[in-house]
Amino acid sequence: MHILVTGSKGFIGQNLVVELSSIQTYTVDTFNRGDSFEILESKLRKADAVIHLAGENRPSDSKDFEIGNHQLTKLICEAIEKLEKKIPIIFTSSTQAQDGNLYGASKLAAENALHELEDKTGCPVTIYRLPGVFGKWSRPNYNSVVATFCYNIANGLPIQINDPKKSLPLVYIDDVIKSFINTLQSIEKSDKWIAVEPIYSITLQALADQLNLFFDSRNTLVSERVGSGLTRALYSTYLSFLSPEQFTYSIPFFPDERGMFAEVLKTKDSGQFSFFTTLPGVTRGQHFHHSKSEKFLIIRGQARFRFRNLITNKKFEVLSSSDELKVVETIPGWVHDITNVGENEMIAMLWANEIFDRDEPDTISSEV
Repeated sequence: MHILVTGSKGFIGQNLVVELSSIQTYTVDTFNRGDSFEILESKLRKADAVIHLAGENRPSDSKDFEIGNHQLTKLICEAIEKLEKKIPIIFTSSTQAQDGNLYGASKLAAENALHELEDKTGCPVTIYRLPGVFGKWSRPNYNSVVATFCYNIANGLPIQINDPKKSLPLVYIDDVIKSFINTLQSIEKSDKWIAVEPIYSITLQALADQLNLFFDSRNTLVSERVGSGLTRALYSTYLSFLSPEQFTYSIPFFPDERGMFAEVLKTKDSGQFSFFTTLPGVTRGQHFHHSKSEKFLIIRGQARFRFRNLITNKKFEVLSSSDELKVVETIPGWVHDITNVGENEMIAMLWANEIFDRDEPDTISSEV
């Protein structure tokens, strides 16, 4: 299937072309600002479908709304009509098409031109009235407030919030692209109007607060819940604004005569991840916890874990090494220690079910 994408160098266009180009059943052609109308006609002649993204969002002259949105769409419609060829069209309009402003009016006029083409020729037309779209490769001070806030906060620049309670309807770029692909796969049977789902909602203040927590996480080591939903999408977007010089950051580590201990990642309600090194013959631990639990994984070297039940004095030993990966779990009420029984430095990864609290460490010294 030969797909013509107009506006392929824009935010949505770049994401779409990358995804389409990864699918073997699609061949992608593009039409962008500065290309001649003659080129457009020749590309339409080869196209099996058109995804029309080109338009004006923030022109220097308000007249360009009409030229870049309505007139360009009208030219495409006239060219397709001359070809006497049924070419399905997917068009990105805006939720502002009903607002009556110049931008919205130009998008509404473009919609009407496409409806007229469909009535005359039978070309299937699918229209997306998109709210604010956010994601990687968006432009600050142009595409959305999300892009602007991400860029400024990632670079330590101030942000401006005029109405903290203003709510933003948003869709994530990956969901937009996925919907486009699904529509392409059943283009002849697709609905005339499609809304991208899910539509997220967040206030300007909540957006700023969340992005600031992403920024702070490199110092606090506390990760937000970035595995799903809006937080996942915002985190991915925020990271996309980091420069290569910001791809790395330091973590706290504490060397002593036994080796070294380093904190890696903390969570709000699921503990923290750390790792430590231990020199040959050295023992760590020798304590118990009332409630805290831990998981150890030896990723280099050999270790002996010893346990003693505080009530029964029952003792237990476990040998573990990087040759046979297994998790050793400490149990509340059991004294435990860990000794490097190998000939080289041992490295262990550690998860604890709670963030270490120096005021209430729940770590009581005792010997096995």
